[in-house]
Amino acid sequence: MNQEISTPLDCPIRDFGVLGSHGRTAAGVFGSFLLAVEAQGGQDLDKPASWAYYLAYLYAKYKMPAVLLVVCRDRHTAAWAAQQVSLGPPQWPTLTLRPLVLGPDTVPVIDTPEAAAKDIPLAVLSSALHSRAPESDAIRKALAAALKGLQADDEDTASIYIELTEQGLGKTPAADLWRHLLAVDLSIFQSQTAQALRAEGLAEALLVVLSGRGIHISDDARDRITTCDDHDTLTTWLTRAATATTTAELFMQSK
Repeated sequence: MNQEISTPLDCPIRDFGVLGSHGRTAAGVFGSFLLAVEAQGGQDLDKPASWAYYLAYLYAKYKMPAVLLVVCRDRHTAAWAAQQVSLGPPQWPTLTLRPLVLGPDTVPVIDTPEAAAKDIPLAVLSSALHSRAPESDAIRKALAAALKGLQADDEDTASIYIELTEQGLGKTPAADLWRHLLAVDLSIFQSQTAQALRAEGLAEALLVVLSGRGIHISDDARDRITTCDDHDTLTTWLTRAATATTTAELFMQSK
């Protein structure tokens, strides 16, 4: 049985969480333990010492062993993070750090809606860790289809997975494509989070169209577009952008 615990606020941990923003004990064959998760974007020689400190703090705070899970988007970082690190003199190591690492080589490519629906959490990881792979487009479409099916039964959980996918993709081109995918398929997701993502995607698409047609976008016009969260209004502006010669024509009131 899983039990929620709060993230330690008095520990100076940055970019580090226990299952994101909360800790959770997991009862299994090895007993209860904490699963500490960190996304690692590149090699950092100072991280092993920091990880050891974090794990020791969690153990001292909650009197429970912790497992460190490091999620890496590229193979080189994953190989580096997976190395066993010993702290202490070579003749008598005092502490050994052995992270559990997820990377492109340890998470499968899930590129069919059927496979994604069977294990949506794994499909979310697949989308993040294979965001640069040739199959990335198929992975995102498969995940979107699976989430569409989940949304019909459990909208709140589907919204959580949307947000996790967004966070996992980070500031990459794949994240922009994910937002566009949600914006295009208007039948997917009616939650507030998804609606906001769709509005953001339409606003970005509108700015791209205007720029591509060589139409000047003033700061006021850009602010009006990016702060608009009404889907119908953005759709109308996007349609007008195909023939408009100025941004003022986008904002004209319909007669």
